[in-house]
Amino acid sequence: METVTNNICKAVASLDERKHRRREGAFKAEGTKCVLDTLPHFSLRALYATQEWADEHPDVASLPQAVVTGRGELRKMSSLTTPGQVIAVYDIPERRFDIEAASSSLILALDTIQDPGNLGTIIRVADWYGITDILASRETADCFAPKVIQATMGSISRVAVHYCDLTDMLGRMPSARIYGTFLDGEDIDTAELAPNGVIVIGNEGNGISEAVGSLVTDRITIPSWPAGRPTGESLNAAIATAITISKFRSKR
Repeated sequence: METVTNNICKAVASLDERKHRRREGAFKAEGTKCVLDTLPHFSLRALYATQEWADEHPDVASLPQAVVTGRGELRKMSSLTTPGQVIAVYDIPERRFDIEAASSSLILALDTIQDPGNLGTIIRVADWYGITDILASRETADCFAPKVIQATMGSISRVAVHYCDLTDMLGRMPSARIYGTFLDGEDIDTAELAPNGVIVIGNEGNGISEAVGSLVTDRITIPSWPAGRPTGESLNAAIATAITISKFRSKR
């Protein structure tokens, strides 16, 4: 068994933090499903696995970047409460947003989504409904954070998250219909929904910011049922995203 030093364990563990991911240009994925789903799509720097896992996945274990190690070392590297038997370290990819191509598709725009679980679920929902590009404000959670990677269930491989000045980017799309989710918007069940455009999802607590909201062309809402019945203040951001995209796709 090749020795994995404490310095290696610390380096992998440090990828829990955004500043270290950006400095190293790397992120990690943990667990069999997550690793096998992401392996074909990202440049692999290193893979650490138990002997048992390596025996069950000989093709992966034979890669030059693969190292067999013990569970103790994996625990030191892991961000999970219950670590799995494999951790992969990948290069963070360079993904370019093609604003021209986006004009003929449906895309998401995230205005300061801060919860990693919400972001991961949103990426997973986008993947399910065939959305391949997400614009995100720079204040949005990092899509390569371990909790986000886990929550995407491999969908990070197929959905690109582009961090940008969201107001500036949306302002450069004057011909696009920009849909924003608001409590006082038009009922999404009766609103005219185009097959192409931008769906803006706001912050978990504050909703869509004033600057981004000023660029919204269509204000929509998901009505509670029945009308007038006392209910929760709002929907979870990820759930609202799923319902909203579903409405757009159902009218295709």
